[in-house]
Amino acid sequence: MVNNKIPYPSLETPAVLIDMDKLETNIREMSQLAVESRVKLRPHTKVHECPEIAKMQIEAGAYGIEVGTVDRAECMAEAGIKDIIIVHPFYGNQKLESFRKLLETPALKIAVCVDMIEQARGLSQVGQAVGRKVPVLLKINTGGNRFGVLPGEAALDLAMKLRDVLGLDLVGVYAHESGAKPTPEEVEKQAFEVATLTTEVAKTLRKRGSKIDHVSVGASPTFRATCRYIKEHKFPEITEIHPGHCVIGDIWHVLTLGNTREACAATVLTAAMSTAQPDYVVIDAGYKIFGSDSLIAYREIEGFFWKGRPSFGSVQDRPDLWLGCLSAETATVNYMNPHIDPKKRLQLGERIEIVPNNSTLVIALQSKIYGVRKGIVEREFILNRKGSL
Repeated sequence: MVNNKIPYPSLETPAVLIDMDKLETNIREMSQLAVESRVKLRPHTKVHECPEIAKMQIEAGAYGIEVGTVDRAECMAEAGIKDIIIVHPFYGNQKLESFRKLLETPALKIAVCVDMIEQARGLSQVGQAVGRKVPVLLKINTGGNRFGVLPGEAALDLAMKLRDVLGLDLVGVYAHESGAKPTPEEVEKQAFEVATLTTEVAKTLRKRGSKIDHVSVGASPTFRATCRYIKEHKFPEITEIHPGHCVIGDIWHVLTLGNTREACAATVLTAAMSTAQPDYVVIDAGYKIFGSDSLIAYREIEGFFWKGRPSFGSVQDRPDLWLGCLSAETATVNYMNPHIDPKKRLQLGERIEIVPNNSTLVIALQSKIYGVRKGIVEREFILNRKGSL
C-alpha cells in the first residue's frame, strides 16, 4: 500500500490495479525457467484476458498463448497474436462458426483440444469446408476431473479414432495439473505423475505411428517442478509448459503454491465509506468487484475462518484487518484486534489495497485495469470481451 492517505489520486475507487514491477518479474520468471529447461512456454491467458499483457509475455519469450474459449481466441487474434491454442474442448454450431472465421484468418496458427469424437467431427466439417486441416491435441484427464479423456487405453483408443477423421491433424497431447494438496511434496509429486502419464501416452502413440510433435503440461503450481524434471532429463518428450495464473497471482494461488504473497500483482483499490462502527469499516467495493469466491475448498487450512467467516481478500500491509462480508457494492473490513490503537483505525475516505482471492474473477468483472509502478498510474489495459474478426 502506498504510504499516504490518498494513493493514486487520479483514480476513482474502486479500481483494479496491476503492479507492473511484479507483473514483469513474474513474466521473466516463467520465461527464464522455460529457457533453462529448453522447453517452449505457452502461457494460459485466462487470468488476465488482455492482449497487451499477452504481448508482453510473447516479447519476453513465449512462443504463443493459450485461451480457454473460442471468443477469447477471437479477441487475441484480432489484436494480432498469431499462435493460439484453444484448450477447452467445445461443441455447437455458433462456436464452430466462430472457429471457422479463425481458421480462415491468414497467418494465424490455431489448434484445438478435444476429448470426444463428437467434438472432432464438428471440427472436421469446418476444416473440410475451409480446406485447411485443423490441428488437434488430445486432452488428458489427470485427476482434475474437468475436461479430458482418462489416460491409458481410453486415451489411446480416442487418439486412433481421431487419426481417421478427415480434416483433422492429431499433433499432440495436453494435460493440466490441478487438485494437489497444497504442500511442496504433493505439488512435486503431482508434477511428476502428470508428466509421466502424459509422456507415456505420447510415446505409445508415436510407436503406433502417430506424429506427436506437441506434449504440453505445467500449471502454475507445478511448472517449476516440471521444469526441474525436464532439466534433469527425466521427460525429454515434453515440448511445452503452460502456466497461467502465476503471472498475476492471488490468494488462491498463494494457497496452492503457485505464487508467493509478495508476488501477487493484482490488487483492488478501495476506500472507506463509513467508519461509524467501532469494530468495522464499510468500503466501496463488494462482490461486483471481488466476485464471491471464498475459497471454501481450503477451509481445513488453519486460520481460514475468523469468527466463523472466511475472507474474500487480504489487505495490503494490514494483517489485522479481515475482509469478511460482501454485499453487491460494499463490503465490511473488520478490526481483528478489539483493542486496536486509535492511530491504526481507518479514516473516512482512506484508501487501501486488497489482494483478491481470485484474480481471474476480479479481472473478468472489469472493462479496464490499471498498470501502476511505485504509486504512479503507468498505463491502462482495456479488456475486450469479444473478438469481431
